[in-house]
Amino acid sequence: MSRTTRLFVLMQTLRRYRRPVSGACLAEELGISQRTLYRDIAELKALGADIEGEPGIGYVLKPGFLLPPLMFSEDEIEAIALGLSWVTRRTDDDLAASAGEALSKVAAVLPTELRYRLEDSALLVGPVARPAQVVALSILHRAVREERKLGIAYLDALGRSSVRTIWPLAITFFESVCIIVAWCETRESFRHFRADRVTEAEVLEQRYPERRQDMLKAWKKALQEEHCEMTTS
Repeated sequence: MSRTTRLFVLMQTLRRYRRPVSGACLAEELGISQRTLYRDIAELKALGADIEGEPGIGYVLKPGFLLPPLMFSEDEIEAIALGLSWVTRRTDDDLAASAGEALSKVAAVLPTELRYRLEDSALLVGPVARPAQVVALSILHRAVREERKLGIAYLDALGRSSVRTIWPLAITFFESVCIIVAWCETRESFRHFRADRVTEAEVLEQRYPERRQDMLKAWKKALQEEHCEMTTS
């Protein structure tokens, strides 16, 4: 086990304990000597981990410490690289740029022996043809994040246009399209709108009256009920 991986495992182990745990117990669980354990704890403290305790008494990790990217395992690094690569290829320019910046920040703090996993990952994202989108995804995302009503002009599958006021709750990314999950004031129910069929959009000043999280829970419940009806009919 590499030093980086060992420190990561030690952090994850400490997170599981709410009360002080002895060095002997930690060393046995990790399969290392107590001398190595004490050295690793000192190194984690130097990185900023708020670990209280001492030999003979036990150790406890105080809440609030965020593990730095250099503590990711090799598999986790490849998962991060794959996810960020997917974002750069499947979303809009703004999110793609943010994904690229995030990847650069992770790479900047990784040790040399792990950085190559970002640059030479065996997990790749293939190309896909996506329909052109008239309204920038950032506008839709802003309405979701700020929990504001959204006025849209929308084309259905037959090309018929309608004007709606919706409460956007989430944006779901599929392989080739984005779907806006929303409450439609016209239909008075949850509806799904393809982002590429939104021809105009305006973020309204008015916030919708329900909390977005509560609305999402109601939407998920409605989907489950619909699924149950379909499977039992």
